[in-house]
Amino acid sequence: SIIMLSMGTTLTFKDFLSVKDRMYHVGVAYLFQYGLTPLLGFLIGRFLSAPLSAGLILLACCPGSQASNVACFIAGGDLPVSILMTLLSTVTAAAVTPLLVGLLADARVRVDGFGMMKSLLRVIIAPITVGLFMNQYLPAVTERIKPFTPLIGALLTSCLSAAPIAGVSDVLRADGLRLAIPVALLHGLSFFLGYTIPRYGLQMSEKYCRTISIETGMQSASLGYLLARKHLSNKLTAVPSAVGIVIMSCLGSALAVGWRIEK
Repeated sequence: SIIMLSMGTTLTFKDFLSVKDRMYHVGVAYLFQYGLTPLLGFLIGRFLSAPLSAGLILLACCPGSQASNVACFIAGGDLPVSILMTLLSTVTAAAVTPLLVGLLADARVRVDGFGMMKSLLRVIIAPITVGLFMNQYLPAVTERIKPFTPLIGALLTSCLSAAPIAGVSDVLRADGLRLAIPVALLHGLSFFLGYTIPRYGLQMSEKYCRTISIETGMQSASLGYLLARKHLSNKLTAVPSAVGIVIMSCLGSALAVGWRIEK
Protein backbone atom coordinates (compact mmCIF):
# COMPACT_ATOMS: atom_id res chain seq x y z
CA SER A 1 0.00 0.00 0.00
CA ILE A 2 2.89 2.38 0.75
CA ILE A 3 4.38 1.59 -2.65
CA MET A 4 1.07 2.29 -4.38
CA LEU A 5 0.61 5.50 -2.40
CA SER A 6 4.01 6.74 -3.53
CA MET A 7 3.17 6.00 -7.16
CA GLY A 8 -0.19 7.72 -6.86
CA THR A 9 1.61 10.94 -5.96
CA THR A 10 3.12 10.99 -9.47
CA LEU A 11 -0.23 10.78 -11.27
CA THR A 12 -2.88 13.29 -12.31
CA PHE A 13 -6.48 12.84 -13.44
CA LYS A 14 -5.40 13.70 -16.99
CA ASP A 15 -3.14 10.64 -17.03
CA PHE A 16 -6.09 8.29 -16.59
CA LEU A 17 -8.35 10.20 -18.95
CA SER A 18 -5.69 9.84 -21.64
CA VAL A 19 -5.58 6.02 -21.28
CA LYS A 20 -8.65 5.71 -23.51
CA ASP A 21 -6.43 6.84 -26.36
CA ARG A 22 -3.99 4.00 -25.63
CA MET A 23 -6.31 1.00 -25.53
CA TYR A 24 -4.39 -0.56 -28.44
CA HIS A 25 -1.27 -0.74 -26.28
CA VAL A 26 -3.24 -2.14 -23.34
CA GLY A 27 -4.73 -4.78 -25.64
CA VAL A 28 -1.30 -5.81 -26.94
CA ALA A 29 0.05 -6.04 -23.37
CA TYR A 30 -2.95 -8.16 -22.33
CA LEU A 31 -2.48 -10.57 -25.23
CA PHE A 32 1.21 -10.89 -24.45
CA GLN A 33 0.59 -11.54 -20.76
CA TYR A 34 -2.15 -14.12 -21.22
CA GLY A 35 -0.91 -15.47 -24.56
CA LEU A 36 2.85 -15.25 -24.97
CA THR A 37 3.89 -15.97 -21.36
CA PRO A 38 1.60 -19.01 -20.88
CA LEU A 39 2.87 -20.40 -24.20
CA LEU A 40 6.46 -19.99 -23.01
CA GLY A 41 5.55 -21.70 -19.72
CA PHE A 42 4.03 -24.61 -21.63
CA LEU A 43 7.04 -25.02 -23.94
CA ILE A 44 9.63 -24.80 -21.16
CA GLY A 45 7.51 -27.09 -18.99
CA ARG A 46 7.78 -29.87 -21.58
CA PHE A 47 11.32 -30.50 -20.29
CA LEU A 48 10.28 -30.73 -16.61
CA SER A 49 8.57 -33.30 -14.45
CA ALA A 50 4.76 -33.16 -14.32
CA PRO A 51 4.50 -31.30 -10.95
CA LEU A 52 7.13 -28.71 -11.86
CA SER A 53 5.63 -28.28 -15.32
CA ALA A 54 2.17 -27.66 -13.84
CA GLY A 55 3.65 -25.19 -11.37
CA LEU A 56 5.52 -23.30 -14.09
CA ILE A 57 2.40 -23.10 -16.26
CA LEU A 58 0.39 -21.86 -13.28
CA LEU A 59 2.97 -19.13 -12.69
CA ALA A 60 2.89 -18.16 -16.38
CA CYS A 61 -0.91 -17.91 -16.32
CA CYS A 62 -1.13 -15.65 -13.27
CA PRO A 63 -2.20 -12.01 -13.59
CA GLY A 64 0.21 -9.10 -13.54
CA SER A 65 2.22 -8.51 -10.41
CA GLN A 66 1.64 -5.35 -8.41
CA ALA A 67 5.41 -4.98 -8.50
CA SER A 68 5.14 -4.41 -12.25
CA ASN A 69 3.64 -0.99 -11.51
CA VAL A 70 6.68 -0.17 -9.38
CA ALA A 71 9.08 -1.41 -12.07
CA CYS A 72 7.24 0.55 -14.75
CA PHE A 73 7.38 3.65 -12.57
CA ILE A 74 11.14 3.29 -12.07
CA ALA A 75 11.78 2.43 -15.74
CA GLY A 76 10.01 5.50 -17.07
CA GLY A 77 7.25 3.52 -18.74
CA ASP A 78 3.61 4.51 -19.07
CA LEU A 79 2.37 4.14 -15.48
CA PRO A 80 -1.38 4.64 -16.11
CA VAL A 81 -1.28 1.93 -18.79
CA SER A 82 0.65 -0.35 -16.42
CA ILE A 83 -1.90 0.16 -13.63
CA LEU A 84 -4.79 -0.43 -16.03
CA MET A 85 -3.11 -3.64 -17.20
CA THR A 86 -2.72 -4.85 -13.60
CA LEU A 87 -6.40 -4.12 -12.97
CA LEU A 88 -7.57 -5.78 -16.17
CA SER A 89 -5.44 -8.91 -15.81
CA THR A 90 -6.37 -9.33 -12.15
CA VAL A 91 -10.11 -8.81 -12.59
CA THR A 92 -10.23 -11.29 -15.48
CA ALA A 93 -7.89 -13.79 -13.79
CA ALA A 94 -10.82 -15.52 -12.08
CA ALA A 95 -11.87 -16.86 -15.48
CA VAL A 96 -8.69 -16.73 -17.56
CA THR A 97 -6.15 -18.30 -15.17
CA PRO A 98 -8.12 -21.52 -14.42
CA LEU A 99 -9.03 -21.85 -18.11
CA LEU A 100 -5.43 -21.53 -19.31
CA VAL A 101 -4.04 -23.82 -16.61
CA GLY A 102 -6.72 -26.40 -17.42
CA LEU A 103 -5.88 -26.26 -21.12
CA LEU A 104 -2.10 -26.24 -20.79
CA ALA A 105 -1.48 -28.29 -17.64
CA ASP A 106 -4.60 -30.44 -17.45
CA ALA A 107 -5.21 -29.21 -13.90
CA ARG A 108 -8.20 -27.47 -12.37
CA VAL A 109 -7.42 -24.40 -10.29
CA ARG A 110 -10.25 -22.49 -8.66
CA VAL A 111 -9.58 -18.79 -8.12
CA ASP A 112 -11.42 -16.59 -5.62
CA GLY A 113 -12.09 -13.78 -8.06
CA PHE A 114 -14.18 -11.73 -5.60
CA GLY A 115 -11.48 -12.02 -2.94
CA MET A 116 -8.84 -10.96 -5.44
CA MET A 117 -10.92 -7.92 -6.40
CA LYS A 118 -11.29 -6.93 -2.75
CA SER A 119 -7.55 -7.23 -2.21
CA LEU A 120 -6.94 -5.22 -5.37
CA LEU A 121 -9.17 -2.43 -4.12
CA ARG A 122 -7.42 -2.40 -0.74
CA VAL A 123 -3.82 -2.76 -1.87
CA ILE A 124 -3.81 -0.84 -5.17
CA ILE A 125 -6.87 1.32 -5.83
CA ALA A 126 -7.31 2.92 -2.40
CA PRO A 127 -3.69 4.05 -1.83
CA ILE A 128 -3.25 5.18 -5.44
CA THR A 129 -6.43 7.26 -5.12
CA VAL A 130 -5.10 8.88 -1.95
CA GLY A 131 -1.79 9.65 -3.66
CA LEU A 132 -3.58 10.99 -6.71
CA PHE A 133 -5.64 13.40 -4.61
CA MET A 134 -2.52 14.43 -2.70
CA ASN A 135 -0.77 15.28 -5.95
CA GLN A 136 -3.82 17.20 -7.15
CA TYR A 137 -4.58 19.18 -4.00
CA LEU A 138 -1.34 19.07 -1.94
CA PRO A 139 1.36 19.54 -4.60
CA ALA A 140 3.85 21.09 -2.16
CA VAL A 141 3.82 17.92 -0.07
CA THR A 142 4.18 15.54 -3.00
CA GLU A 143 7.04 17.53 -4.53
CA ARG A 144 9.04 16.95 -1.35
CA ILE A 145 8.59 13.17 -1.36
CA LYS A 146 8.83 12.45 -5.10
CA PRO A 147 12.66 12.26 -5.15
CA PHE A 148 12.55 9.37 -2.66
CA THR A 149 9.67 7.32 -4.09
CA PRO A 150 11.67 5.26 -6.64
CA LEU A 151 14.09 4.09 -3.93
CA ILE A 152 11.23 3.35 -1.52
CA GLY A 153 9.47 1.34 -4.22
CA ALA A 154 12.55 -0.74 -4.98
CA LEU A 155 13.35 -1.43 -1.31
CA LEU A 156 9.82 -2.40 -0.29
CA THR A 157 9.37 -4.63 -3.33
CA SER A 158 12.55 -6.49 -2.36
CA CYS A 159 11.07 -7.20 1.07
CA LEU A 160 8.15 -9.26 -0.33
CA SER A 161 10.17 -12.33 -1.33
CA ALA A 162 10.93 -14.26 1.86
CA ALA A 163 7.87 -16.33 2.93
CA PRO A 164 7.33 -18.48 -0.20
CA ILE A 165 11.05 -19.27 -0.39
CA ALA A 166 10.97 -20.38 3.24
CA GLY A 167 8.00 -22.61 2.46
CA VAL A 168 9.95 -24.66 -0.09
CA SER A 169 13.43 -24.19 1.37
CA ASP A 170 14.02 -27.92 1.78
CA VAL A 171 13.44 -28.52 -1.94
CA LEU A 172 15.58 -25.54 -2.93
CA ARG A 173 18.48 -26.66 -0.75
CA ALA A 174 18.47 -30.04 -2.46
CA ASP A 175 18.16 -28.88 -6.07
CA GLY A 176 17.83 -25.11 -6.20
CA LEU A 177 19.86 -24.31 -9.32
CA ARG A 178 18.10 -26.85 -11.53
CA LEU A 179 14.74 -25.49 -10.40
CA ALA A 180 15.75 -21.86 -10.93
CA ILE A 181 16.85 -22.23 -14.57
CA PRO A 182 13.40 -22.84 -16.15
CA VAL A 183 11.86 -20.02 -14.09
CA ALA A 184 14.64 -17.64 -15.15
CA LEU A 185 14.08 -18.67 -18.77
CA LEU A 186 10.35 -17.99 -18.48
CA HIS A 187 10.79 -14.48 -17.08
CA GLY A 188 13.84 -13.61 -19.17
CA LEU A 189 12.21 -14.60 -22.46
CA SER A 190 8.98 -12.83 -21.47
CA PHE A 191 10.85 -9.59 -20.78
CA PHE A 192 12.89 -9.92 -23.99
CA LEU A 193 10.03 -10.80 -26.35
CA GLY A 194 7.69 -8.38 -24.59
CA TYR A 195 10.06 -5.60 -25.63
CA THR A 196 11.45 -6.70 -28.99
CA ILE A 197 8.18 -7.73 -30.68
CA PRO A 198 6.35 -4.44 -29.96
CA ARG A 199 9.51 -2.41 -30.69
CA TYR A 200 10.65 -3.98 -33.95
CA GLY A 201 7.54 -5.86 -35.06
CA LEU A 202 4.80 -3.37 -34.14
CA GLN A 203 6.94 -0.20 -34.26
CA MET A 204 5.76 1.07 -30.86
CA SER A 205 7.49 3.86 -28.95
CA GLU A 206 10.18 3.15 -26.36
CA LYS A 207 7.87 4.13 -23.49
CA TYR A 208 5.16 1.64 -24.46
CA CYS A 209 7.67 -1.12 -25.22
CA ARG A 210 9.15 -0.81 -21.74
CA THR A 211 5.66 -0.99 -20.24
CA ILE A 212 4.63 -4.05 -22.26
CA SER A 213 7.92 -5.82 -21.52
CA ILE A 214 7.49 -5.33 -17.79
CA GLU A 215 3.83 -6.36 -17.82
CA THR A 216 4.67 -9.46 -19.88
CA GLY A 217 7.57 -10.55 -17.68
CA MET A 218 6.16 -9.90 -14.20
CA GLN A 219 3.40 -12.21 -12.97
CA SER A 220 1.86 -12.36 -9.50
CA ALA A 221 4.14 -15.17 -8.31
CA SER A 222 2.86 -14.87 -4.74
CA LEU A 223 -0.65 -15.62 -6.03
CA GLY A 224 0.72 -18.57 -8.01
CA TYR A 225 2.37 -19.90 -4.85
CA LEU A 226 -0.85 -19.66 -2.84
CA LEU A 227 -2.93 -21.27 -5.58
CA ALA A 228 -0.45 -24.12 -5.95
CA ARG A 229 -0.37 -24.80 -2.21
CA LYS A 230 -4.16 -24.63 -1.90
CA HIS A 231 -5.41 -26.25 -5.11
CA LEU A 232 -2.64 -28.54 -6.38
CA SER A 233 -1.78 -31.61 -4.35
CA ASN A 234 1.95 -31.99 -5.06
CA LYS A 235 4.19 -29.66 -3.04
CA LEU A 236 6.58 -29.29 -5.97
CA THR A 237 3.96 -27.34 -7.94
CA ALA A 238 4.55 -24.37 -5.60
CA VAL A 239 8.30 -24.27 -6.25
CA PRO A 240 8.29 -22.35 -9.59
CA SER A 241 6.18 -19.54 -8.10
CA ALA A 242 8.32 -19.37 -4.95
CA VAL A 243 11.49 -19.15 -7.05
CA GLY A 244 9.73 -16.80 -9.45
CA ILE A 245 9.16 -14.19 -6.75
CA VAL A 246 12.91 -13.72 -6.34
CA ILE A 247 13.92 -14.10 -9.99
CA MET A 248 11.13 -11.85 -11.24
CA SER A 249 12.01 -9.17 -8.67
CA CYS A 250 15.72 -9.32 -9.50
CA LEU A 251 15.30 -9.29 -13.28
CA GLY A 252 12.49 -6.73 -13.20
CA SER A 253 14.34 -4.41 -10.83
CA ALA A 254 17.59 -4.65 -12.79
CA LEU A 255 15.76 -3.96 -16.05
CA ALA A 256 13.84 -1.03 -14.56
CA VAL A 257 16.94 0.56 -13.02
CA GLY A 258 18.89 0.07 -16.24
CA TRP A 259 16.17 1.80 -18.24
CA ARG A 260 15.98 4.60 -15.68
CA ILE A 261 19.73 5.22 -15.95
CA GLU A 262 19.47 5.15 -19.74
CA LYS A 263 16.59 7.61 -19.58
